[in-house]
Amino acid sequence: MRYLDENAIKNIAVGAAVLGTGGGGDPYIGELMALQAIKEHGPVKMLEVDEVPDDALVVPIGMMGAPTVLFEKAPGENEAKNAFQLMEEHLGREIFATMPIEIGGVNSLLPVAIAARLGLPIINVDGMGRAFPELQMVTFYLDGISNSPLVIADERGNTSILQTIDNHWSERIARNITVQMGGSSTVAQYSMSGKQVKNSGVAKSLTFAEGIGKIIRKSKQNPIQEVLSFTRGYSLFEGKVIDIDRKTSTGFARGIATIEGMNEDKGKTLSLHFQNEFLLATENDKPVCITPDLICLLDNETGQPITTEGLRYGVRCTVIGIACNEKWRTEKGIETVGPRYFGYDLEYIPIEIITSEEVI
Repeated sequence: MRYLDENAIKNIAVGAAVLGTGGGGDPYIGELMALQAIKEHGPVKMLEVDEVPDDALVVPIGMMGAPTVLFEKAPGENEAKNAFQLMEEHLGREIFATMPIEIGGVNSLLPVAIAARLGLPIINVDGMGRAFPELQMVTFYLDGISNSPLVIADERGNTSILQTIDNHWSERIARNITVQMGGSSTVAQYSMSGKQVKNSGVAKSLTFAEGIGKIIRKSKQNPIQEVLSFTRGYSLFEGKVIDIDRKTSTGFARGIATIEGMNEDKGKTLSLHFQNEFLLATENDKPVCITPDLICLLDNETGQPITTEGLRYGVRCTVIGIACNEKWRTEKGIETVGPRYFGYDLEYIPIEIITSEEVI
């Protein structure tokens, strides 16, 4: 057990934006929310999974919707409070702790903010080890855990509780509600026992993000190489963004970014396909990294992560790839978040096989 202070929050924000593979919302918004909350209420207690009682009630919380909407519609402090209150009333139990549903931008730190305001601990675990765009795309779903009851809330005070026949129906209905709520909402779901969290979650994801963020914030020479070493990742491409085809539709930020090669990659072109998160990277139409492996975009000079909504023409960047959690490489994992689910007509190939190079 330890407490998350201001420095830890800043490190997590940067590292979570890397692991968020371009999605999860603007990390700066999540950082501001968490910093304000701990300023008002003090540091947040963070528990390891083995410190959580087996019968404890744990409820993850996060934002739903298109990350681009957060620039104009940042979450407030009441949405999560209202969601948790309705969840406790429905279940007839007090929530013991919360946790991030994913490691990505605002969704990594929104739970820290609500934990500070409600006096709850947060658990060093998440449900992805990265970010994905849909509600059923979590390791809990792979293990047969329902996300019902699901509570959805907006900044106006509207709340709704869903009890659906399966997690895919939760995604469909909640997505439509989110669109009506203005394109983003706060969602509490996957209420679980401590034992289920231990068996199904991706442990130590917050401290992993913190480690990445610390490297980027403190490094004075070559943060990208240090990040590759820390994450056992792969450098895939270096270049300049020359085109972005991006639109927000049906509650997602969708598009393709085109990167023109520089230095050793001069003369080549890489395309980044995204749906909130980067899902497929192709070099001259040949895949170099495929979901569910992580595709991350880092600024060449600072090593800072670049999100899908932060992509700009002329940005000089390095694309890196990181192997996903082993749960995603199962048959059900590939069925849930593999390339064919997102409409790409190709088979998943692990990044270490595609690159045919040793891990850095």
